[in-house]
Amino acid sequence: MNPRSAHPAVPRVILTVFALTALLDLLSLAVGYDPGHTVTKPLLMPLLAAYAALRGAPRLLVAALLCGWGGDTLLLSDADPAFLAGMSFFAAGHLNYLALFRTYGGLNSAPRARAVLLALGYAAALAVTVTLLWPDLPADLRVPVAGYSTLLTAMACAAATRLGLVAGLGGALFMVSDTFIATGVADWPQPPRPDFWIMLTYVAAQFLLVRGVLGTLAERRAPAAAYREVRSTTP
Repeated sequence: MNPRSAHPAVPRVILTVFALTALLDLLSLAVGYDPGHTVTKPLLMPLLAAYAALRGAPRLLVAALLCGWGGDTLLLSDADPAFLAGMSFFAAGHLNYLALFRTYGGLNSAPRARAVLLALGYAAALAVTVTLLWPDLPADLRVPVAGYSTLLTAMACAAATRLGLVAGLGGALFMVSDTFIATGVADWPQPPRPDFWIMLTYVAAQFLLVRGVLGTLAERRAPAAAYREVRSTTP
């Protein structure tokens, strides 16, 4: 469907369905109802991707969300090959996000000094997390987890420095969500219902990244729209 041909209410309806599906998923996790989580989890990212597409999002954003859908579906399995494959899908999603931020970021870029401080902070967080987790991770997952963590941190840092607060918060929450997963793999103590906290931070992260990107695009398009309006009314 062409975004311009869709009724204005359609994106709002899809966003409402996404919110209700996320709520059902979180409630299923909170009460330990696994069938509910199995049904709702794979629906989340396609719904969010459909909303983004109808709002005129770039293909890179839609691709990043669909990579998340692939990772979500694979991580429903507890098998090690599924975990590695799911991590690969999420890594591909982060690459799409990085390309997206490079292409469309800049309008809300942080001042240089702040950007440097943010980069140093994210680098320190990465180094500390990987160093602490490394001894407790299974030997065959140490390098993949470290590589994935580096890519995730780069995405989160780019979101904060290139797109501003909303996307930056989304990137940070993505790191929190995946840190829960990594500490679980390392057999560290977990909070009650860890899957609930993983999904809560993950869904919020993806939603905030979408809102950050769409907000930045709207700001970029506003001057062009105003210029066209002035040109159309000029004698």
